[in-house]
Amino acid sequence: MKVTKTNIEGVLIIEPQLFEDSRGYFFESFNAREFATQTGIETHFIQDNESRSAEGVVRGLHFQLPPHAQSKLVRVIEGAILDIAVDIRRGSPTFGQHVAVELTGENHRQLFIPRGFAHGFIVKRGDAIVQYKCDNLYAPAAERAIRWDDKSLAIDWGYDLSRITLSDKDAINPTLEECDTLFDYNTNYYA
Repeated sequence: MKVTKTNIEGVLIIEPQLFEDSRGYFFESFNAREFATQTGIETHFIQDNESRSAEGVVRGLHFQLPPHAQSKLVRVIEGAILDIAVDIRRGSPTFGQHVAVELTGENHRQLFIPRGFAHGFIVKRGDAIVQYKCDNLYAPAAERAIRWDDKSLAIDWGYDLSRITLSDKDAINPTLEECDTLFDYNTNYYA
């Protein structure tokens, strides 16, 4: 697999080795030993999630507070999304900055999002089936979110925003500035 660092430390693009022939293709979507060797990250994914969303759907920007914080490894089975990771670690040199990566069923890329980041995506075309691994279980009481269109984040969603669809919950999320509880850059959330 190929690992590419992004402009924010800890957020990684993972590209599996694809084996193609006349029958189709094969690849390992995840291998714990290879992941640890290539990234230097020892995390144990314990929950897999899948969503199907129509074109124009925005999900996010979601996160869970400690001790339920989650790392995620996101990939697309079908369709195309713009996947977003926002640094929400107060004191971080990249606080409030984001990484945006196109993940598609064709490019097989994955985005690793460490603890201390908010996550969201927009479906760019057709329906999209998104799968992601989490290294902590879903905890409803720890669930938080930031407005997808928070002006301070300056996210270019690359889509006609008059055509987006949001859940009722995501339509009323606070801005980053309005969030009273976030993460601290100097705290190890993996300890």
